[in-house]
Amino acid sequence: MLCIGLISGTSVDGIDAALLRIDDQQISLLGQRSHPYPDGLRRQLLQLPDRPRLSLSELGQIDNAVASCFAEAALRLLGELEIDTTEIDAIGSHGQNIWHEPNRQLTMQIGNPSLIAARTGITTVADFRRKDVALGGQGAPLAPAFHQALFAHEGETIGVLNIGGIANLSLIAGERVIGFDTGPGNALMDAWHARHKGSDYDANGDWAGSGQVDDRLLTRLMADPYLDQQPPKSTGREHYNLAWLDDQLDGSEAAEDVQRTLLEFTAASIADAVSATRQHYARIAVCGGGAHNVLLMQRLAEHLPCPVDTTDKLGFPGDWIEAGAFAWFAARTLQGLPASRCSVTGAQRDAVLGGIYPP
Repeated sequence: MLCIGLISGTSVDGIDAALLRIDDQQISLLGQRSHPYPDGLRRQLLQLPDRPRLSLSELGQIDNAVASCFAEAALRLLGELEIDTTEIDAIGSHGQNIWHEPNRQLTMQIGNPSLIAARTGITTVADFRRKDVALGGQGAPLAPAFHQALFAHEGETIGVLNIGGIANLSLIAGERVIGFDTGPGNALMDAWHARHKGSDYDANGDWAGSGQVDDRLLTRLMADPYLDQQPPKSTGREHYNLAWLDDQLDGSEAAEDVQRTLLEFTAASIADAVSATRQHYARIAVCGGGAHNVLLMQRLAEHLPCPVDTTDKLGFPGDWIEAGAFAWFAARTLQGLPASRCSVTGAQRDAVLGGIYPP
């Protein structure tokens, strides 16, 4: 099967599109594209969780605007690869997450899948998380099942660490897989950098590197109750946001020291989560945007008790694993096969995920 996966993560930094060839023996990445949101739409999406009032008309317009961008990302990718839409079996669209509160059986991702199917002429599979939540699961992270499909053949116990806005860890030991959100990934660092520097992220951790770790602030951050919760668990920008961070500050901190401390918070919380699994890992393979943060990768290597590299070393580029996962989920759904792992999310059972929207 040829399937396209589409996702925009918690950092809301654009849409990742990946084309996969999927068969029983192999999963191959054939092409990829990073597609930006228009600035105005990105601002709207970032502000959504903090808006106390939003009309249904406004929400519907944003839903359609996201879908239009997703459809354009898929079509641009196929144009670049010179592949006709008739050759594609399905699009798997995660959409844009705007709220995730699984303990109240609530998770919401927007990006009208009917509009994606109509604009592209390709069967679209979407709304992957709510089935798992309906079955009592966290609805996240879902990617560990795909990590297992990619890397279980390695024959050793490995961890796959995705560092997007939120960080999540997959433990893969052959047929056994567990996973959970460890806590913040890039979200707090990106938000603090945007507030003080006016750009979306701290390239290579350079600004963080100009500061010092504030030990008192780090102690307050590490005392966050989420970090002590037992899996299954998931979190998001509903919790780890600037308002939450502001509550931890006393106002005397230098901005660059806060940035450095946030980077240390991400590294230390990941290390604690790895330790809490009580497993011996042959390696931790990192994917997602955090893999490009040189200082963060250095600190992870110093914190973790095993070699740290990227999923690129295992044969799949880390920038495209999340998008690739939703291509794989779409293929599973069309085949009537489960894509979730109840051992990860805590749902009553593994399940076929998502709804199918013909063109």
